[in-house]
Amino acid sequence: MRELILIRHAKSDWSNPLLDDFERPLNKRGSKNAPFMAKILKKEIQKPDLIISSPSFRTKLTLEYFLKKFEYKGEVIFEKSIYEAPFENLLKVIKNVDDKYKTIFLIGHNPGLNDLANFLLGSFEDNIPTSGVLKIDFDTNSWKNISKDNSKLIFFKYPKMFE
Repeated sequence: MRELILIRHAKSDWSNPLLDDFERPLNKRGSKNAPFMAKILKKEIQKPDLIISSPSFRTKLTLEYFLKKFEYKGEVIFEKSIYEAPFENLLKVIKNVDDKYKTIFLIGHNPGLNDLANFLLGSFEDNIPTSGVLKIDFDTNSWKNISKDNSKLIFFKYPKMFE
């Protein structure tokens, strides 16, 4: 059994048009929603074995809330190849994860996360909003073998469903 938790970064701040996309911080709503969703996820999952994150500033800030809530002291990989990447890049990163890790958090961006969920589940029509979290379980002993044939959506949660 393998568990993949997809986490879309929290809402980012667009107030400075001169700021490079990679460097955008979180806005007020993002700074409120990220810790809230970390709390929601903590009720569902004990702790990840590995966290893989885009290295963009907004994903790092989102990650901080999850690290704090989960009291996570394990390995965090900042993977440049998943920054604004197509789902194929994300899939390649996941399939190369060592099988000693059972539960992975992947913190990234859309449309890549949505496309990855759609590919892995065979069909995923929803949009993963900012701070959205999605848990997919795989009935396999190896990350190399994950596919739509052994996947199951366990939950999909996002801030607005709690308003």
